Amino acid sequence: MASAAKDLRYRREYSVDGSLARDLDWEIRERQLRHAGETPRRIREEAQPQRRTAEKTQVHVELRQRQEVSYAAIAGVALVLGLAVMVLMSYIQLTVLSGQTVALKNELSQLQTQNVSLTTQYERMFDLATVKAAAEEAGMTKPSNSQICYVDLSGGDTAVVYQQSEPNAMGKALASLHHGFYAVMEYFD
Repeated sequence: MASAAKDLRYRREYSVDGSLARDLDWEIRERQLRHAGETPRRIREEAQPQRRTAEKTQVHVELRQRQEVSYAAIAGVALVLGLAVMVLMSYIQLTVLSGQTVALKNELSQLQTQNVSLTTQYERMFDLATVKAAAEEAGMTKPSNSQICYVDLSGGDTAVVYQQSEPNAMGKALASLHHGFYAVMEYFD
C-alpha cells in the first residue's frame, strides 16, 4: 500500500493525466492513504489514561552580597530632589506674580477711567465762562480804569548795601567757625 501511495504521489507531482486543472481533493486522498490502517487519534488518547507526575525540583538560591551605595549617588539624588523643589517653588512664585499682575492691571484700568473723569471735571472748573459766572455770582466785577496802576521799570536797578562796623577778633573767630561747619555739612550732603 505504501508503494501505491508513492506511485500516486509521483504521478501527481511530475505527470499530467490529460487535464491541467487542479485537483482539489488530492491532498485529502493523500492523507487518507498515509494514515490507512491506523486507529483514529481520539480513540488512542482516550484509551490511555493520563498520568501526571510531579517532580520535586530543588531550587538552589544563592544569596547575593550586600552592595554598598556610593556617596556620590546619594548626593546626586539629593541634588536632583533639591532642584525639583526649587523648580516647584519658582512655579509657585510665578503663579503668585501672575495673580498680582492681573490685579494691578485691573487697578490700572480703574485708575485710567477715574483719570478721564477727573480730567473732564478739571477742565469744566477752569472753563473761562464758568469762572466768569462764578465771579459774578460772588459780586466781583472787572476793575475800572481808575483802579488800574502801572509800574514803570524803565530806570536801572539799584541796591543799597549797609555794612556794619568791623567785627572784633571774637566775632571773626565765630564767623570762621560758622563757615567751616557749614562747609563740612555741604561736603557730606
